[in-house]
Amino acid sequence: MTGGYQLTLHLDTPAPMRASLPLLEVDGKPLGVAKQSPDRKSLTLVSADPAMLQAHDVRLVWSGDLGKQSGLSRGIAAAGPTDAYWLKARRGPLLPVDPGAVGKYKVDTAEYNLGNEAVFLPGLGHRSELLGKVYSPRGASGPRPLVVFLHGRHEVCYGDPTHPSDDARPWPCPPGMKAIPSYRGYDGPATALASNGYQVVSISANAINAWDSDAYDAGAQARAELILDHLALWRKWSTIGGGPFGTRYVGKIDLRNVGLMGHSRGGEGVARAAVLNADRGGQYGIRAVLPLAPTDFARATVPGVAMSVVLPYCDGDVSDLQGQKFYDDTRYSVGGDTAPRSTVTVMGANHNFFNTEWTPGQSVAPSNDDWFGDEKASPCGAKYPGRLTPKEQQAVGTAYVAGFFRLQLGHEKQFLPQFDGSDSRAASAGNAVVRVVSQGRVLNPLDRALPAGAVAGKVSATVCAGVTTTALRASTPTCMSTDDWSNAPHWGAAWFAAKTPTTAVTKLKWSGTNGVVRVNVPAGERDVRRVAALTFRAAPDPAGAPKTDLSVHVVDGHGRAAVVPVSAVSDALVRMPGSNDGGLPKNLLRTVRIPVSSLKGIDLRDVRAVELRTDRVASGSAYVSDLAFSSPGLGLPVPATLLPKLSASSVTVKEGDKGTHAVDFWVTMSRPSIRPVSVYVETNGELGESVGDVSQQLVFKPGQMRQKVTVPITGNTRDSYDLPFSLVLSAPHDALLNESFGHGLVLDDDPTPTLTLSNLTTVEKTGLVNFGVKLSAPSDKYVSFSGVLKDGTAVIRKDYTSANDEGTGPVDRSIDGYVEPGQTTGELSVKILDDKVKEPAETFSAVVQQVDGAELKVPMTLTGTIIDND
Repeated sequence: MTGGYQLTLHLDTPAPMRASLPLLEVDGKPLGVAKQSPDRKSLTLVSADPAMLQAHDVRLVWSGDLGKQSGLSRGIAAAGPTDAYWLKARRGPLLPVDPGAVGKYKVDTAEYNLGNEAVFLPGLGHRSELLGKVYSPRGASGPRPLVVFLHGRHEVCYGDPTHPSDDARPWPCPPGMKAIPSYRGYDGPATALASNGYQVVSISANAINAWDSDAYDAGAQARAELILDHLALWRKWSTIGGGPFGTRYVGKIDLRNVGLMGHSRGGEGVARAAVLNADRGGQYGIRAVLPLAPTDFARATVPGVAMSVVLPYCDGDVSDLQGQKFYDDTRYSVGGDTAPRSTVTVMGANHNFFNTEWTPGQSVAPSNDDWFGDEKASPCGAKYPGRLTPKEQQAVGTAYVAGFFRLQLGHEKQFLPQFDGSDSRAASAGNAVVRVVSQGRVLNPLDRALPAGAVAGKVSATVCAGVTTTALRASTPTCMSTDDWSNAPHWGAAWFAAKTPTTAVTKLKWSGTNGVVRVNVPAGERDVRRVAALTFRAAPDPAGAPKTDLSVHVVDGHGRAAVVPVSAVSDALVRMPGSNDGGLPKNLLRTVRIPVSSLKGIDLRDVRAVELRTDRVASGSAYVSDLAFSSPGLGLPVPATLLPKLSASSVTVKEGDKGTHAVDFWVTMSRPSIRPVSVYVETNGELGESVGDVSQQLVFKPGQMRQKVTVPITGNTRDSYDLPFSLVLSAPHDALLNESFGHGLVLDDDPTPTLTLSNLTTVEKTGLVNFGVKLSAPSDKYVSFSGVLKDGTAVIRKDYTSANDEGTGPVDRSIDGYVEPGQTTGELSVKILDDKVKEPAETFSAVVQQVDGAELKVPMTLTGTIIDND
């Protein structure tokens, strides 16, 4: 490629269909995201790293598995120091109403199928099916809230094709194979919702799964487009009717009150759909999104809607729990937006089992437990006591999916305690250990240095973000050291926005019991009588003790303090289960929640400060974030349609022959804003040596509507492929992302070199020998050519043989050669066999029939002459 090297890995069998991104790793170093062929048997990337030319070991790894040696060591190490605690961890009170229970309505189900290629998705560049399963409350009157479920990235077809072909299209399924009905896998939450009066539709996205390896954003935009296409159908069916349902749903659907649940890559799809809907004027009333075990490759934000992110602790696919960043990035992304947000960490849950069609013993197609390894190993082995069975996990999923949408769409406030951080639980979820983090009215996010005088005694308070790693770049100062991003969900980089800063928190480190960190309460916020709780997020430092403690002092205007040890109200400062292996333990910030009603002996009308004190443990270290006074409620979302939209332009440019020249992208806003708007921007993709590595934060002043981003392009005279790359926008503040990927294309303008092949004359004893191979000029491409061997007076396997022939089975007459990138000579080998017979010179032919990366008139016949040595 232009100024870089292209590497392709060929596999004997298709790569698995996973939510994580496929990476190519060379000699233990991951080089970047690889493009998969439609049959998933080859993976290609371009890199400027010359290590590719001397590669000894090239393998496929996955973005969620970095540092885990492809997961081979999972379950082998000893148990972690807190595993016993988590088997008997504290559980919150039972909710008075069970959100997972079946309600008063009978549920009618139906399916609609408008065809396997019914709609074109611009974000995919292919056509998709429009197929869904409908769950309706029988006899319910009036328009009902609509909840749309979207499954994630899973295998598309199963069975054996009638006519196997290497170039078969992955979708629609070829003859003999059946489509995997992933959309049928959420009967539990769909029935719970429909029986309580909600309309549910679960939609199929097999076409996207089949084609998204070519999508610039791994299919997030296409999944969002598919959701909006289904909503357009329901707008028609609920107003004028038609299609397969006639007038059945006319007046029955409230499209001003819509919720979206997305599993796996579907989680990124529903997040994008909420923003895309706002970008298009809010034609549907999307009020709530629930990303379930989601991917977040590009650091998007989801302002203006209620959101709860479900994180399965034993996720073996999206092992880095990257969906945590939806919460982290959105919580303060728009000033004044108090839409409720939470994360729900489910201990013992894996990635797949929320969907029955992805669960062995329940699915019609082959399926698997994505967490592999020793079945009895703590904390995620299939037979470990803390691991949820499939049915237990599905019950938890039903309770939280149904509870969230009943709360946010139906305003059923009895479910507020399920999402306020108090860990109130549903009876149907059994004994599952679940930890909820929720957002409150922030007192101090603790993401920047505290003012002078706020820290006293033997304690330091340092702001940190990101991780230190030997394999990949990271921002500094960093919060922890790890080569395994799976154990750092807040701080691992996103592959499409790798340089966007991650969540900043305050790291406390103390060596005495007199440490005090004080946060003053502003004058207008000191009356907390009507506030439910004081909350913050916390976690122990993985480099320190597995358990630590702090005390919280709430101080009033008279200097009196109410004192609460963290350990009395939360296990946030207890390390999560697992040893340092296989992406465990996760270092997740969790909620410390202190009910205001428990703060005795102080004047709640005049709270002056909150202090974190180190008087519980003589030395230790911990992370703290988001100190807030919190009252559970439905919040006050800022209508996202009112926010300006940010877009990146697209640019095509010729590479040039020498020097560096600039190409300008423009980042524009849809309208001016009265307050500053910011967004991170960076180049991403197959940059090679030609495209400059750009990363910066753009800040738009009030009234400013566009800014230029200059990307340097370096020319050369070597033949290359055209080079596509992206300019990625991420983590906006006070704005939405519209066209968040700008598309760049560097056109190679150098001539294709000419390949010259020459005849071979050799003697019997030489063994492996080459025809002459010469390229007229070095190329960035890997030049390859192939053909067949034909006998003359020399006979194959008697006088010579193909270098590929192992000597057993049918005769292999193939011959192939290559010239490596940057070289002008190459190889085209045959093997000469020695015998003891005196004979005249013998000849054979090599007919070159195909060439890639160079000019050569084919077919071309070469002559090999063997001189007798007897």
